[in-house]
Amino acid sequence: MFLESASRKGYIEVVCGSMFSGKTEELIRRLKRAKFANQKVEIFKPCIDTRYSEEEVVSHDSHAIRSTPVDSPQNILLMSSDVDVVGIDEAQFFDESIVDVCRQLADNGVRVIVAGLDMDYMGKPFGPMPALMATAEYVTKVHAICVRCGNLAHHSHRLTADEKLVMLGEKDTYEPICRHCFAELVRNNNNE
Repeated sequence: MFLESASRKGYIEVVCGSMFSGKTEELIRRLKRAKFANQKVEIFKPCIDTRYSEEEVVSHDSHAIRSTPVDSPQNILLMSSDVDVVGIDEAQFFDESIVDVCRQLADNGVRVIVAGLDMDYMGKPFGPMPALMATAEYVTKVHAICVRCGNLAHHSHRLTADEKLVMLGEKDTYEPICRHCFAELVRNNNNE
């Protein structure tokens, strides 16, 4: 066992950004490349993410890859024996134990690719994502385009008044906006 894992060097990659920035699309691209290279790949997502499919990770532009929904990060460990690559989508919806799960997988020689929102709709770091980014060897921040001014967007502005932290949604619920448009919205809301 030691010799086997000594020949495989595990590491963690994080793909983060706002909604509509291409996080899931990039995750799928990397996982499909690993499959093409005949690596054994397992993909996981939180059970609560049922927007497009219960059994697949699907990007907003309809790229998809088969996945296993899990209700706890511990289940990822149980289902990841003898794999080369583990993909995890929507990591912000998991609890902090996802960080240790990713660390354990990487320590066991697995390449771990994690995608998730780095900030919530209020512009605050989201769940375990900051710790995942700090732990990862590679972090890729992808950006959407601000729907209001055309600059790079990294905020997911919620279009509804709902204040729940976790609220699944698409273009009817969220829009990508830049730092300046987000600050202007916050100023306007504070002045009301």
